[in-house]
Amino acid sequence: MTASQLIIESLPPIKLNEKCSKAVSWMSEFKISHLPVVNDNTFEGIISEESLLDFNYKNETIAESNIQLMHVFTYEYQHIFEAMKQMSDNHLTILPILDRNDNYIGSTTLSHLMTLTTNTTSVKEPGGVIVLSVNSKDYSLAQIAQIVESNNARILSSFITSSPETTEMEVTIKINKKDLGPILQTFNRYDYTVIESYQKEQNHDEMKDRFDYLMKRLDL
Repeated sequence: MTASQLIIESLPPIKLNEKCSKAVSWMSEFKISHLPVVNDNTFEGIISEESLLDFNYKNETIAESNIQLMHVFTYEYQHIFEAMKQMSDNHLTILPILDRNDNYIGSTTLSHLMTLTTNTTSVKEPGGVIVLSVNSKDYSLAQIAQIVESNNARILSSFITSSPETTEMEVTIKINKKDLGPILQTFNRYDYTVIESYQKEQNHDEMKDRFDYLMKRLDL
């Protein structure tokens, strides 16, 4: 999935000649803490709610306020993972999207990305989650899948998090069964280290915690 498919049509950018008070009102309406700033189709940057409230610029236009804008964006052809990384690295609630000619074409939000990621990674599908610790030189998704399938189950989705400071990787797999006991026992027999397992449906807060954890650990 590319960034062009993430655009939310109902989320408008704020213009340089519009009042700061309008930006604050829109942030409240859309439940976000940032807005893209444009001048015609030219992307000027991102303005934050914090910067507006700290300096009480409500009666001035954004241009008059001289607030420093964040120049963070992604291109329409870049992958959803790049968008996720940009939002995580810069602690953003929105991310502007530009075309190949650097024209502003739209934005996406953190909540929209969370929803898409949930659907893409099969979080809504019934089943369980296992998190394994594996040395990078020993990693084999084929072997992991074989262990799961030997217990009459299958992997719905998987992702890897790693750190440059260690050779260990965390492999998270979503499995189409809630009863993980036999699968966990098989992993133990093959000397896999099981860090965590989830055999119940995750609520929204737990899902968000896992998403935030992925954002912190995602090595792109």
